[in-house]
Amino acid sequence: MSESTPFATIGLLGFGTMGAGIAQVFAASGRRVIALEAGEDRLAAGTAAVAAFLDGGIARGKTTEDGKAAILARITGTLAAGDLAEADLVVESVTENAEVKMAALTRIAAVVGEDTPIVTNTSALSVTALAAALPNPARVAGLHFFNPAPLMRTIEIVRALQTGAGLVERLVALVGSLGGKDAVVVKDRPGFLVNALLMPYLNDVVQEYDDGLATAEDIDTALRLGLGYKVGPLELLDMIGLDVHLHATESAYAATLDDRYAPPPLLRQMVAAGRLGAKNGQGFRTGELPSDH
Repeated sequence: MSESTPFATIGLLGFGTMGAGIAQVFAASGRRVIALEAGEDRLAAGTAAVAAFLDGGIARGKTTEDGKAAILARITGTLAAGDLAEADLVVESVTENAEVKMAALTRIAAVVGEDTPIVTNTSALSVTALAAALPNPARVAGLHFFNPAPLMRTIEIVRALQTGAGLVERLVALVGSLGGKDAVVVKDRPGFLVNALLMPYLNDVVQEYDDGLATAEDIDTALRLGLGYKVGPLELLDMIGLDVHLHATESAYAATLDDRYAPPPLLRQMVAAGRLGAKNGQGFRTGELPSDH
C-alpha cells in the first residue's frame, strides 16, 4: 500500500450485493474491512456472497484457496456502529434511498473522526445533498463502483460542491492502488458520467422493444455484436435489476426534467408486475416474456 494513501482500515456501511463486492476489492488490496449491517443474517449473506465470488475465481484459475482465505480473513462483520470508529475511510453502500442513506451516514459521522473521509457509492442521488447533511462536508465525496465491483475496472470519483481538492487526489491514488481499477473524476450531476449516458440508452431500447422493432434476443445480439459491447442492453437491464433502473431514471428525471430520463411505460409495468430481472428470474431475457411481445 502507498504511504500517501494508507486508508488501511475501511469502514463499510452495507454488506449487500454491492457492499460485498466492494469489501472484496478492498480486502484483495490488503486492506482491513469492517462491514456494518443491521442483522447477523445480512452479515452471513454478505460473507457468503464474497466466498461464492471467490470460488468462481478459483474455478477460473484467477485465485487460489489460500488467496480466498486471506481475503475473507481481512473482512470483519459487525452490528455496532462504534466499531467503525477506527476506520481511515468510510464507504456507504446501503440501499439506494435518500432517507436511508442520510440516516446511515449521519449515524456513522457521529462515531468516526471529524476529518475521516466519508464516501458514498450512490449511483443516482446527489452527493452534494448527502454531504450537506454531515459535519465537515469537505470530507465527503462519491466513490461509485459498478456491479460486479471485483470485475468492473471503472470507479467514478464524484466531486460534490463541498468536496475538498485534497480528498479527490487521495481517492484517485486509492483507486490506483486497488489493482486493475481506473479512476474517473466527475462532477456531481444526475447519473454522473456513465449512468447519465447509459440510462437514456436503456430507456430507448426498452421503448424500441415495446414498439416491436425486434425480439429481445435480436436487439441484444444486434447491439452486442454491432457495437462491440460485452452484453446486450436488455440482458444488462436484467442484471442491473429493472426496479433499480426505474428508481435511477425516476431520480434523474425528477432532478432534471429531461425527457431522456423519463422511464418508458413498459419499464414501469414490468416492475409493477414484479418482473425485476435476474434477481427473481423474470425480466426481458430471464423467464417468459409477456405474451404480446
